[in-house]
Amino acid sequence: MHLLIACAGSGRRMGAPRNKLLLPVAGRPVLAWTLDAALASASVRWIGIVGQAVDRADIEALVAAAVPDRPVQWIQGGDTRQDSVSNGLAALPADAEVVLIHDGARCLVDPALIDRCAAAVAAGDAVIAAAPVTDTIKRVDAAGVITATPDRAELWGAQTPQGFAVEQLRQAHALARREGWSVTDDASLFERLGWPVKVLESSPANIKITTPFDITIAEAVLAAR
Repeated sequence: MHLLIACAGSGRRMGAPRNKLLLPVAGRPVLAWTLDAALASASVRWIGIVGQAVDRADIEALVAAAVPDRPVQWIQGGDTRQDSVSNGLAALPADAEVVLIHDGARCLVDPALIDRCAAAVAAGDAVIAAAPVTDTIKRVDAAGVITATPDRAELWGAQTPQGFAVEQLRQAHALARREGWSVTDDASLFERLGWPVKVLESSPANIKITTPFDITIAEAVLAAR
């Protein structure tokens, strides 16, 4: 299984002056925890880290400190997450038939979840890790007025890893470039094309580090492990 870790973000929503993946959580960079999980997966045999040039030296030092037992390749990211994943797909080894995409900011991911996603995509499914929504969700218009309350039983919070056949995902990204589509995850491209994507239930603990409060949560989860 080939795994792309998206690491080309920034610390804007975190209010940090640098990439949030290099900020400390429980004494180690966010990305160090993510890489630990990837290297603990029994399925992953190649890892591509997609990042920005300004972070390359720090990320490569972090990878070296992890002493990986399988190839970990640096890949230059793009202007958006969508562009970065496209660059990652272009950099995959020639024999890659299926791929997992994981957000570097989901540093609490369970290696067993990575393996479950790998097994599902290897069996021929496009899949995403997701957790059932427990809050009541409101649709709100530009004036701040509630317009609808979707049925919570049908709502899931999308996470990563997300897994796809490589050539099919490349086709989706190529079409997105031609049509000018902008999406926040790869499953959205498949949805637009009417291609099925299955949900693989995950834990709500698989959070994405986005705000300072998320760091507090992550440290509490790590302390409880």
